[in-house]
Amino acid sequence: MQILRGKTAVVTGAASGIGLALSQLFARQGMNVVMADIETGALSAAKEKVLCADAEVITVECDVSKPAATDALAQVAQNAFGNVHVLCNNAGVFVGGASWESSAADYQWLLDVNVHGIANGLRSFVPAMIAHGEEGHIVNTASMAGFTTMPFSSVYCMTKAAAASLSECLFKEMEAVAPQIGVSLLCPELINTGIAAAARNRPAHYSGAGDVVETEFSKMTHDAITDSTAGGLDPMVMAERVLQGIKDRQFYLLAEDYWKEIADKRLEEIHDKSNPTMFFPESMA
Repeated sequence: MQILRGKTAVVTGAASGIGLALSQLFARQGMNVVMADIETGALSAAKEKVLCADAEVITVECDVSKPAATDALAQVAQNAFGNVHVLCNNAGVFVGGASWESSAADYQWLLDVNVHGIANGLRSFVPAMIAHGEEGHIVNTASMAGFTTMPFSSVYCMTKAAAASLSECLFKEMEAVAPQIGVSLLCPELINTGIAAAARNRPAHYSGAGDVVETEFSKMTHDAITDSTAGGLDPMVMAERVLQGIKDRQFYLLAEDYWKEIADKRLEEIHDKSNPTMFFPESMA
């Protein structure tokens, strides 16, 4: 897509981080923007950062893990602006800890948001995007964790690998049946977002007795993610990467730093059928 002005974008996880940056950048392009998030207070504050003279912006409370919620989001977007042209399935959450210590609720929460959240967005929006026949683009946010593996982040890595596979399949499906719709997979490196504090939005039905597990490994991982993301890239870097990817119809929007080297090492190990290793590139120093 080269012409974005006057088109409509829907962004989930829009109250902060990459979602907020995407909303800001799309608004600057003169697009209508539908900002969706489960965190209503933060979403209202985020809208004030997005509003500009060239764009119309609305906000919608939405829990992407629920199919009825993404259906309602699609209806609100249609009622407000008509056809949707850019869909950013961006909402995501994180839980750290050892795979055997993470609770069933940990697994279910991350699957419901990081994987089903994308699937629900696709089911709610893509049929209409295909039907209206206009040029469009879908952006699914995964992570470099989708192409690498890290100890004590197993649940997160699993869900991001699933998001990557789903997106690759989607790309081939669009090429076959709706080539006017591009697909991009955004795999960020370390970004200065609040994902380490994702528990602030953890719904009650994932937070019952025994659902929230605190262990030495989970605390260690939480602290490491908090420290590393605090020094990460500005989310606007990701938004600009997405914008260029939409214009270039580029699928893989990957990190170009040491995360790419770690992913390459994993591919080498798969090719050679060698055991996985803890690989730290020299560029990490």
